Amino acid sequence: MSEPPEQGQRKNSFLARMGRSFAMFRNGKSITGLCILGFFSLVAIFSDVLAPYGPLEKDFSALRQPPSGSHWLGTTHMGEDVLSQLIYGTRGVLVVGFSAGIIATLIAVVIGVTAGYVRGWRSESLSALTNVFLVLPALPLIIIVASQYQNPSLLLISSVLAITGWAWGGRVLRAQTMSLRNRDFIQAARANGEPLYRIIGVEMLPNLTAIIASSFVGTVIAAVLGLTTLAFVGVIPITNLNWGTILFWAQQNGAFPDYWWWYVPAGLCIALLGMALSLINFGIDEYVNPHLRSAGERARAMRKKGIKISSSVTTVRTQPVRKKS
Repeated sequence: MSEPPEQGQRKNSFLARMGRSFAMFRNGKSITGLCILGFFSLVAIFSDVLAPYGPLEKDFSALRQPPSGSHWLGTTHMGEDVLSQLIYGTRGVLVVGFSAGIIATLIAVVIGVTAGYVRGWRSESLSALTNVFLVLPALPLIIIVASQYQNPSLLLISSVLAITGWAWGGRVLRAQTMSLRNRDFIQAARANGEPLYRIIGVEMLPNLTAIIASSFVGTVIAAVLGLTTLAFVGVIPITNLNWGTILFWAQQNGAFPDYWWWYVPAGLCIALLGMALSLINFGIDEYVNPHLRSAGERARAMRKKGIKISSSVTTVRTQPVRKKS
């Protein structure tokens, strides 16, 4: 039995909106960032296979050894392989970053979209809650909470980072939802008696996908930086191995500046992961902002025609005049 034509058109329009929402990942910046992020994800998944040694395996015959054939990134003061620690530490960084991003994004979507759609005291109460979390000093609060546990789990660290990092995304989603609730298609869905969950889930959320993705990426960046900061200051125990833990032990044992192989690779990994997430965020911003999107499309069109974007003068091509016979 074939579906009604109205239902088929509604389904096609929903799929079309979802396709346009995920078109933000088709530009060069997002693709580059996704490739780098994919590389770190593969390293985290296959860390047991890729690491040449155990993260705490000691070689007392090679203490503070510079990069060599047996230890590609050198060793620590206890003869531990730096490359193996980097590979195993990638998993903890990505788990905390993405867990905190998912939890914070869910909280931001629920509170932000609800505060933007409802009216009256309920909207003002949720907005006041968002403002309170927005001005909370995140890092001192995270240090206080994490220091209360002798061996905090990655889920606990992710939850604390998420609770202190959802407010910015919630405020942006509230503002965007308030601009959407008076659109014609929302008013039509409300007039047709559509339930609230369907108006928000089917009509609004596809139009908020780019904002939600940008909020998620920004939260992941903040969570990664927060985790490495907590590990570097010594709040997180050494059992939770990550890139910040490597920097902590390097600082505690006088690796700066002589033993560069101990701290430079971890710093580069943090910078590369941050750059990948920032490139994804830039690509999303270019898609969300119509001015940036049109400028990017013009720049790509000019590059295809062989015209340099930095050129101050555009070459005018003229056709040769045909002589009359």
